Order: sequence, then structure tokens, then C-alpha cells
Amino acid sequence: MSHISDNIFTIQPAEMSLSDLRRLYRADYQIKLDKAALPAIERARTTVEDIIAEGRTVYGINTGFGLLASTSIADEKLEELQSNLILSHSTGVGKDLGDDVVRLICVLKISSLSQGHSGIRLSTIKAFINFINAGLVACIPEKGSVGASGDLAPLAHMTLPLMGEGYVRYEGKKILAADALRQAGLEPISLSAKEGLAFLNGTQVSTALALVGLFYTEDIFAAAVVAGALSIDALKGSRAPFDDRIHAARRQPGQMAIAPKYLELLKGSSIMKSHLDCDKVQDPYSLRCQPQVMGACLDIINNAAHTLRIEANATTDNPLIFVGGDVISGGNFHAEPVAFAADTLALAICEIAGISERRQAILIDPKMSDLPAFLVKDSGVNSGFMIAQVTAAALVSENKTLAHPSSVDSIPTSANQEDHVSMATFGARRLGDMAFNSATVIAIELLAAAQGIDLRAPEKTSEKLQKMHDKIRAKVTYYDKDRYFAPDIEAITTLVMEGDFSAPVMDILPSGKD
Repeated sequence: MSHISDNIFTIQPAEMSLSDLRRLYRADYQIKLDKAALPAIERARTTVEDIIAEGRTVYGINTGFGLLASTSIADEKLEELQSNLILSHSTGVGKDLGDDVVRLICVLKISSLSQGHSGIRLSTIKAFINFINAGLVACIPEKGSVGASGDLAPLAHMTLPLMGEGYVRYEGKKILAADALRQAGLEPISLSAKEGLAFLNGTQVSTALALVGLFYTEDIFAAAVVAGALSIDALKGSRAPFDDRIHAARRQPGQMAIAPKYLELLKGSSIMKSHLDCDKVQDPYSLRCQPQVMGACLDIINNAAHTLRIEANATTDNPLIFVGGDVISGGNFHAEPVAFAADTLALAICEIAGISERRQAILIDPKMSDLPAFLVKDSGVNSGFMIAQVTAAALVSENKTLAHPSSVDSIPTSANQEDHVSMATFGARRLGDMAFNSATVIAIELLAAAQGIDLRAPEKTSEKLQKMHDKIRAKVTYYDKDRYFAPDIEAITTLVMEGDFSAPVMDILPSGKD
């Protein structure tokens, strides 16, 4: 496991945990490489240099690339070959990825390069680490990768500034990399044999984007559990569907793990006690079936996390160097596992918001909620939560389109040499938009459910849910009459995205267990 201490993230290649990567994404750490990795790096580099010295022709070391793999390159052209490779592959378009995503990409790449299969020089890895620690962030356009031969274009843009080319963000400004290096007291590097290809091949961009999607999905999931419990109380729902005997009879692990969390959150509610003898037989599915739906989402999240943890610690460039001097060309750069993980996370993100919006529909409907219409007094003069629910519905429907699997798409590239691709990069990148949509939907439910709790006074919710209610009211006051609503939604969406509601269930989520 990599270690975080004194604002330093020590990379132990192939042993990074999800919890460490989550912390790395959300804070700006200095980077350090574990000394235990050095012998493997140097051994692989010796293999590369021996191949060149012996005059052997090996793909990726002294040949062209892709369809040009059979073209031998003279020794005196090897540095030019690596430089040209980076320059020609820097074809990304669109807005730049965020600094936090880029730092995560870089750490994943350093871990991959430091496992003794890539043949890169130790001095090059050290230069990369110095670049990061100096506060330079490569400007990586978000579009242009199909997720096979790795994330070629974005990883080229990651590598360009090390050579003094392209752009970086430095001290809050986007400037030429050459100028930033000079200001930071760093020198551009020249890439040697195999190094350019080692930087370009790999799934680090797709994986970093998918990890970010995972981290947001965890926070959305947790906030949705809190919102769902608040809605149960605001709607005077039943505890019975959360009885552990029901879930043990089905044996689905996610369902069995999440059902007790609702009971823990609701324990001690005086609202719940006030209707123990009511004549209601069954609640609507969006209340009653939360363990089944959210449990299935939790299983998907856990499965995706398992794949992404492996990929975050993998070596995915090509060719790979092994003990004994074998250099083998394969296809670890194909990001199909990441594409599948991203597509399944998309399903979870979509469903978490979908069932939340249905609970909102109940909350605002006086026929079903026994609360004032649209959760506001003097409705008619006041519209209350009427259009907030419309916003939630719009975002849920948008997510249904975005949830279409990217992994079922493929398009041939490189003159049909690379004839099947994963589309993992887009599949992972779109999780950010979906997460924002779903976080907003959950935020609207949190606001609506908190309003419902207030309207049940003098009866009170449970102690644990009151703490969640207090977080909401610290940002947004009670809705006594119509006002400018968008800032309220934005404020609680930020809390959801930042994980402020995650504590009650974090122990059953991947980043909390790893």
C-alpha cells in the first residue's frame, strides 16, 4: 500500500489502495517513489541498452510503431524517434482535464513505469516526479482517445511538457511549458529508446477518469441513502421493509449490507413512533425497495472498484520487459476492463438518481405525502418545490441517454492495425457529467425531505438524521415562501459532491474498506 504522511504521497508501485487514491485526488500532495522500486527499474533499463548494444531489432525499442512496426530505426535516430512520437501523437482537442485528474493520471503512470516492465531510465522517472512536485500541471485536452493502444493522445500531451513542448498550468496560469520549466528551475529532458512509447501506451487516463467517477459515485450513493432515510421519515414510511430477515432470505450481498444502514439512520425517530399503529399497508416501491435497488447499485460499485483498483496498479504499456531479457509485445493497453467498469458505474449513477426523483414526486404530492402541496404553505401563491422536481426529472432523463454503454462501440484506427478499441476514455469521462446530474437530483431530495421533516414538527426525526438535517440547514434555510431557488440546490449539490453525507455508509463502500 502506498503511504501518505506529512503531505507526501509515497508511491509503492502495484500496491496503491483506493482510499489512498481517493485522498490523492482530493488533495495536492508531494510525490515520492519508494526506493524498493529502483532495482526493477534499472534491471529493465539494462535490458533495453543491451538490446541496442547487441544490434538486435525489437519492436518499441528500435522500430517504428503501429503499422510501421517492421521498420528498423538506426541507433543515431532513436532519440529523434521518441521525440517525433510524442509530437505527432499530441492531437487532443477540447477543454483541458482538471488539475486534480491530471495529477492522478501522473501518479498512475509513475506506478506503471516503476514496475520493471517498461525499460524507462530512473533519471526520466525522477524528472517526471520533480516536474509534478514543482507544481507544473500538463495541459491535457479531454478528447481524442479511443482507449486502445492506450490513451495515446492525452498521454502524449502529458509527456510533451517534460520535453519543453506544449502547455502547462503553473501558479494559476496556462503558459508555455518551456517558460514554466525555466521559471521552476527545471530542464527539459530528451527521451531515450523505448521511453516515448512507454509514456504513450497505457490506460492511465481512462483509469483516472473512471476512478474519479467511482469516487463521486460513492458519495452520491451515500447521500442518496441519507436522503432516502429522510424521505421515509418525512413521509411516515414503514421500517418493516428493512427487516434483516427479508434480505437474508434473498442473499444478495449489497442488499444485506445496505438495509441495516437505513434502520441505523431511522433509530429513535419520534416521527416514526407516531405512526406505528397507522393503517398503511405498503409504501410505494421508491421507499420500500430501497435496499433492493441500492443494494444492487452497491454490488455494481464494488465490482467496478475491484477492476479499477487492479488497473490502477497495473503495467499497461507495450512491449513489456521481463526478467531474463524477454521483450514481449501484447495488448495490455486495451482498456476494455476500464470501459466495462465505467459502463456499469453509469448504470448505478443513473438508477440512484432515478429512484430519488420518484421519492421527490411523492413528497410534493399532497395526496400521497399528507404534506402541503409542493412542500410549501400557502401553495398557489407559492409554487414551492414544483419546478425543483422538474429539474430532477430533466437530469434523470439526461442520464438515461448518457448511460448508453460506450464499450459496445468500436472503430478501427491506424490503417486497421488497431481494429478494435474500447472507447473507455469517453466512457469514463462521461461519468463526471452523470455524477453532477445525479448529485443535483440527490441534493433536491435532501432539500425536499428536510422540508418535509420540518413540516412534521413538533415531532422530530432521529438523532443521526437530525445531524444530516442540520448540515442542510447550515447552508439553506427553511423554505417558508418562494425565493430564488437555484443557489439552494447548488449549495447542497456541492455538499453531496464533496462527500459531506458519506460518513454513515462509508464503511461499506470500496474506498472505506480498502
